[in-house]
Amino acid sequence: MSVIKSIHAREVLDSRGNPTIEVEMTTENFKASAIVPSGASTGAHEACELRDGDKSRYNGKGVLKAVGNVNTLINDALRGFETSDQKGLDKKLIELDGTPNKEKLGANAILGVSMAAAKIGAMAADKPLFAYFAEISGMNETSLPQPMMNVINGGQHADNNLDIQEFMIMPKADTFAERLRMGAEIFHILKKILQECHHTTSVGDEGGFAPNLTTHEEAFDLLMKAISKAGYDGKVDLAIDAAASEFYKDGKYVVEGQGVSGDQLIDYYGRLIEKYPLVSVEDPFAEDDWETWIKFTEKYGDKVQIVGDDLLVTNVERLKKGIEQKACNSILIKLNQIGTVSETIEAIKMAKEANWTCIVSHRSGETEDTTIADFSVGLNTGQIKTGSLSRTDRICKYNQLLRIEEARL
Repeated sequence: MSVIKSIHAREVLDSRGNPTIEVEMTTENFKASAIVPSGASTGAHEACELRDGDKSRYNGKGVLKAVGNVNTLINDALRGFETSDQKGLDKKLIELDGTPNKEKLGANAILGVSMAAAKIGAMAADKPLFAYFAEISGMNETSLPQPMMNVINGGQHADNNLDIQEFMIMPKADTFAERLRMGAEIFHILKKILQECHHTTSVGDEGGFAPNLTTHEEAFDLLMKAISKAGYDGKVDLAIDAAASEFYKDGKYVVEGQGVSGDQLIDYYGRLIEKYPLVSVEDPFAEDDWETWIKFTEKYGDKVQIVGDDLLVTNVERLKKGIEQKACNSILIKLNQIGTVSETIEAIKMAKEANWTCIVSHRSGETEDTTIADFSVGLNTGQIKTGSLSRTDRICKYNQLLRIEEARL
């Protein structure tokens, strides 16, 4: 038994220097904290991230309202609640909020409490967090994920001219430690190549390089060159997050300065798939352009992983529609898109039952909290996105995965 004595929240900063919420939960024998990340490229259908809107502090991005909700309403409602009942606790939070998108209390306030409760639940059960996630989800297996490393940043994650938001490498090896080493070596060689080509080597929000390039193919060519120079020809796949909602304007997709239709964009991605070892395409179309998603999946779904992020926002109702309409074949999983651990687990279960793949993901505004590393292992999702090979807010997740791999050996 581990009964909640108090819940306390405070305003802290994320990796972009913007406010976010940290929640501390205390029971008789344990204390745990969780920090909630924040996205820049956010889907319109995500749960509500409660911000103060007070322009006199943090340009209106303060989270004191969310903090106050934790310290008063949530603290009062959950004092005396048993942390081992994750599903019941999350249900109580959802009922306390009472809105479809958690706008009353804020999904950021709710998630901080939900995550902190899971950490205490693991402590009380004397289990590593990844093993506790496996237990409460009913998963029979755990596994170390395939990292999807965002080494070239564009779109909303960088001040450059690339429309596609993320260019990722996926090293293939027997162990996570080997995959991480390969990625780090490629990252450093890529930096040297960029320097030789007189490109900037400053990094974007997710720790990847953010050069100004003429075309997206130039970005792919730089990656292929770095992979080859590192000695890993044929051992590394590529992936992208197009984040197409960000370049969808007035019924057209504006790519490399040209307005194109959904059908033309399908053909554009098709050329990239044929030319490069591109195995995963995330958010290739706008979040409500269901028709084009369905066409693309029908044409390329047997060749590549087509990942719904803004389309699905870790929401079981939108996921159900996506499965029924065969709009994609994979879901990106972000805890703060839906707001509780339990709801996130349900989305993963639904996707797995449909034989879809799942990718646990960070946000561009990250923190030192490493919960998603344990979550990806415990839920056996097989893949994780947590950024590039720089910035502690990204590296801390990789380091936690190294610890987990060692603990499981």
